[in-house]
Amino acid sequence: MAEPSAVSVIIPAFGEEGAIGRVIGSLREAATWREIIVIDDGSTDGTGDAARAAGAKVITHPYNIGNGASVKSGIREASGDFILIMDGDGQHAAEDAVRLVQHLGSYDLVVGTRASSGQASTARHLGNNALNWLASYLTGRDIPDLTSGMRAARATGFREFLHLLPNGFSTPTTTTLSFIKAGYSVRFEPIATRTRVGRSKIRLVSDGTNFFLILLKVITVFSPLRIFLPVSALSFSIGTAYAIWTAITQHHITNSSVLLIVLAVIIFLVGLVSEQISTLRAEGPR
Repeated sequence: MAEPSAVSVIIPAFGEEGAIGRVIGSLREAATWREIIVIDDGSTDGTGDAARAAGAKVITHPYNIGNGASVKSGIREASGDFILIMDGDGQHAAEDAVRLVQHLGSYDLVVGTRASSGQASTARHLGNNALNWLASYLTGRDIPDLTSGMRAARATGFREFLHLLPNGFSTPTTTTLSFIKAGYSVRFEPIATRTRVGRSKIRLVSDGTNFFLILLKVITVFSPLRIFLPVSALSFSIGTAYAIWTAITQHHITNSSVLLIVLAVIIFLVGLVSEQISTLRAEGPR
C-alpha cells in the first residue's frame, strides 16, 4: 500500500479559478501528500494565483497547450514514487484520492471508475459506453470507464509511456490501454463524482473522434492483430461470398472478388508482421 507521503498529486487546470482552491484544500485536509502540483495551462483567470494561495506548487504554461501536455509537465516535475492525477474542477473527492492510492503496490494502475449517474450528459454517457465497449474488445479485458480523469500509478509506470501521451484530452485513454496491453495489473475502483464548477472543456464530436483514434493507435502499438484480423476477415468474407454468388448466378468469378480476397491476405500478413514488431518491442529492455 502506498502512503500519501510518497504520492505526488498532479492537477491539470485551465480556467479553474472558482474550484481549484477548494480542491487543494480538501486534499490537504484528507492526507499529507508529498506534493500537490497544479499545472496552470495558460489560464486567463486567477487559476495559478488561487492554487499558490492554497499551498500548491504551480507550473505555468505560457499558453493553452492541452490537458495531456499539462499532465506530462506534472509527471516530469513530480518527485514522489507514486503519482495521482485528478481534475481541478471539483468533480473528484479527496477521500476517493486517498482510497485509490491505498491500492497501489498491489496494483500498478488504479483508475477511479465513475457511476453512470455521474456522467455529464446522456450523449456523453452513450459515447463513453461505446468507447468502453470497443476498448474492452481490443484489450480483451473489461474496461468500465476508459476516460476517467482520476488515476494513480507508480511514477515509473507513467514515465514509461510518456512518449505515447497526446497533448489533448486522451491521456486517460492512453494510460489505461498502455498499462493493460503492457501486462501491468490494473484496478478499476468505484468513485463518486460531483457536479463540476464551470463548463466542461471537452467537445463531444472532435474530442470523441480523438479518443477513438488514440484508442486505435495504442492498440496498434501493443496488439495490432486485434485490428488487422477483423478487417482481414471482413474483406475475405465479402470477397468469398461475392465469388460464390457470381459463380452460381453468372458462372464466373469477378475481379472484384479476387481483389477482396487478395486484400484480405495482404492485410493479414501486414498484421502478422506488425504483431511480431510489437512483441519484439514489448520484450525489449524497459
